[in-house]
Amino acid sequence: MTTLESIKELQARMEQSIIGQKQVVNRLIIGLLADGNLLLEGLPGLAKTRAVKSMAANLSAGLSRIQFTPDLLPSDITGTEVYHASGGKDLFEFQPGPIFSNLILADEINRSPAKVQAALLEAMEERQVTVAGKTHKMERLFMVLATQNPIEQEGTYPLPEAQMDRFLMHVRIDYPGDADELEIIRLVRGEQGAGPDRKPEAIAQEAVFSARDEINGIYSSETIERYIVDLISATRYPGKYGQELAGWLEVGASPRGSLAIDKCSRVHAWLEGRDHVVPDDVRAVVHDCLRHRLILSYEANAAGMHADQVIDAVVKQVAVA
Repeated sequence: MTTLESIKELQARMEQSIIGQKQVVNRLIIGLLADGNLLLEGLPGLAKTRAVKSMAANLSAGLSRIQFTPDLLPSDITGTEVYHASGGKDLFEFQPGPIFSNLILADEINRSPAKVQAALLEAMEERQVTVAGKTHKMERLFMVLATQNPIEQEGTYPLPEAQMDRFLMHVRIDYPGDADELEIIRLVRGEQGAGPDRKPEAIAQEAVFSARDEINGIYSSETIERYIVDLISATRYPGKYGQELAGWLEVGASPRGSLAIDKCSRVHAWLEGRDHVVPDDVRAVVHDCLRHRLILSYEANAAGMHADQVIDAVVKQVAVA
């Protein structure tokens, strides 16, 4: 089995347990192969947690679930130094927290204050944590998948822009269709009535590392690179593309936005079986890579607009050179 076939097998298994959310599964796979962190946003009951658990179950990887609550402490995530006596000596030994795993499910990340949210920053960006002056490295396969509920704002702590920018993609999860809803009912009913069965062998982590090596070799032409830069530039200087677009945007995307589009578009091309990036690969991932990196103007918010509409306008205005 080739590396691409192994990843496609992982994707197919996840789609079997996450009915009606193929787009979400695809984004999880892209985030995994791009070695990035994802923010999943959707109403309760739309299989955000189930999707992450499905990935962990079908991939040979550990999963840590952290339920974010107002009374959570940073040490509850990173771990702490624990005192104990051994051989007549007083020692402090590091007790690792749940952050030390492969897949980290940060459930309802906006339920905890900024100090706790910030505890994830070093791990997400530097792939390490520092406790009591000592640095501890994360696993080679490490991915934070944070979820948040968009409708309950009471008692929440919105993620600051600096932390939002550290997520490779912001994935929105919508309701499944009616036909998919019917399949969900049957799937869950079957799971509850089924006895213990033999699960297929999990996909090895080496398949992910091999895929990343192959993706590094995907060719992105100068035309594609300029297209990505032009898209980002349009969010920073929208006045070049018309007064209407200029009136919608207050702050554009950071350089992390262009890096995210470049990385995710190469992963998308690899999953499609191509050895080079085409404009459709860029357009396929641009919304997920930019929607959390744009700050809309007061006028746009007052008009009930959301970031996806602005990105649609940007994509429509910017041509491939």
